Amino acid sequence: MEGNKDEAIKCLSLAQKYKDAGNLPSARKFCQKSINLFSTPEAAKLLESIDAAEASGSSSSSGPSTSNGNAQASSSSTETHPSASGAKHRSTGSANGTAGGMGGEKREFTAEQLKVVKRVKACKTTEYYEILSVKKDCEEAEIKKAYRKLALALHPDKNGAPGADEAFKMVSKAFQVLSDSQKRSIYDQSGSDPESRSGGMSSRGPGFSTSPFGGEGEMSPEDLFNMFFGGGGMAMNGGFGGGPFGGGPVFTASFGPGGFRTTRMRTNMGGAQAQQQGEGAQGRSLLMQFLPLILLIAFSFLSAIPDMFSTSIPDPQYSFSPSPRFNSERQTSGLGIKYHVNAHEFKNHRQIAADIAGGAQRRGSALSRFEGQVDQTYTNTLYGDCQRAVDRRQRRRDAEIGLFGVGTDWEKVKAIEAEKIDSCEELKRLGVIKS
Repeated sequence: MEGNKDEAIKCLSLAQKYKDAGNLPSARKFCQKSINLFSTPEAAKLLESIDAAEASGSSSSSGPSTSNGNAQASSSSTETHPSASGAKHRSTGSANGTAGGMGGEKREFTAEQLKVVKRVKACKTTEYYEILSVKKDCEEAEIKKAYRKLALALHPDKNGAPGADEAFKMVSKAFQVLSDSQKRSIYDQSGSDPESRSGGMSSRGPGFSTSPFGGEGEMSPEDLFNMFFGGGGMAMNGGFGGGPFGGGPVFTASFGPGGFRTTRMRTNMGGAQAQQQGEGAQGRSLLMQFLPLILLIAFSFLSAIPDMFSTSIPDPQYSFSPSPRFNSERQTSGLGIKYHVNAHEFKNHRQIAADIAGGAQRRGSALSRFEGQVDQTYTNTLYGDCQRAVDRRQRRRDAEIGLFGVGTDWEKVKAIEAEKIDSCEELKRLGVIKS
């Protein structure tokens, strides 16, 4: 039918693409689909060429020679189930390549996609800023923008290059850490994975903002991707939502301050099918298409109800090290801990600004409560460092003494025991632990 001609042309284009890449089964599938939608001489001609190519391939693979049978079987197996190294080698000679996917099917990738994978995997697993290619003092919007670009480029359904899965996981991990201000602050101080470092601090301080996707636990890369892009999923040739040429409505959700929003919705129905449906069926179909959007709006509204009647104001963010963002140094009135805040944000915080203007800091005031949380976070971090350092020192001492202490250099053992640990000494100075 004339209404299916555009989709038939798209299928034919995909079939030609797969044939050029040597993926004859996929080429046949899309070519046959094109003929079923709208028969054209070009599709029939392409199908004949695919049949000829398959016949030529089968005849060459089953030749009369038996002396090189093992070599032919190995070659055929390598072509059907290419290894990562083989795919990588082939891609250097051409802009397009293939890599083995699930079930042995070929997964396509370009030289540019392979370049992105190599760049990400060249980074260490905890070099989160380098993985996302952002500066250490960048804003949250830049982190989101970098993740959006890399996630689209590395998603396994779109990028078949060797190592794309691992690179995609590395990008997801980096975004989860850097988009959470508490984890990012800990990472900036330690340079290591904050999940292992903050294991003892289960309570989230009010001075830190939570991840834009909520939740305390770590998400899988796929869950994070679906939540960031609205849960549409990715098809090999169809982008987000539905089949390769359309289908149901496509929603993109923003989980930031702007709430949920719809960016695109399309309905693709064949002309004959649309004519056969009555007005009642069309109305029900339209309602079902809008139902996910209605549920999202209702959920967003219900989640916002507590905030409508709440008078509390979130505390400002802070850091223990200066940066262009945290450009004003302060000191807590309790333990005298130095911390840094954003001067504009701190000065315009209604409750804290009122406490500062009042002069003497009252017990139970917003400023007193805020600085108490700063003291607690700082001491918790020091305590974790102290415990790990004491454990390392004990292991060194035990290794020096050995099993029975025979031939032990006791002077060296005493020197190890007398070593001072900076984090423990700081806790003693603050009076958190006894000397």
